[in-house]
Amino acid sequence: MATTVPSRFPVTEHPPADSVEAVAHFESLLRFETDCWDVHEELATGAPTFLLLDVRGPDGFAAGHVPGARNLPHGKITERNLAGFPAGTTFVVYCNGPHCNGADRGALRLARLGRPVKKMIGGIEGWRDEGFEFATA
Repeated sequence: MATTVPSRFPVTEHPPADSVEAVAHFESLLRFETDCWDVHEELATGAPTFLLLDVRGPDGFAAGHVPGARNLPHGKITERNLAGFPAGTTFVVYCNGPHCNGADRGALRLARLGRPVKKMIGGIEGWRDEGFEFATA
């Protein structure tokens, strides 16, 4: 049985989950999210298994985006605008970064339309932090 640690220890005030719960949690996260490094590595193969969507507005996209990404602002993700993509296409979405919920909004819209989707955590800021190249429109 886990014991409660005094609150003067904020990290362990709430004991960590047991291993079974931790495995379930972290496996679940990886089903919903990917990161800039993994996206970059897969794009570098020349045959990615996903379509990368920059869900920011056209001005942000034009100023700099992940090479190979397509621009579809999250508010314009509709069945009509997805008609050109096969139903099983896996989408990876990103926006500005951790301070922006555009990727979450885009992922939610895609999921509501029955499309497989993951969010690239870090967004443009994460891509920049990794030192990866940008494309401009």
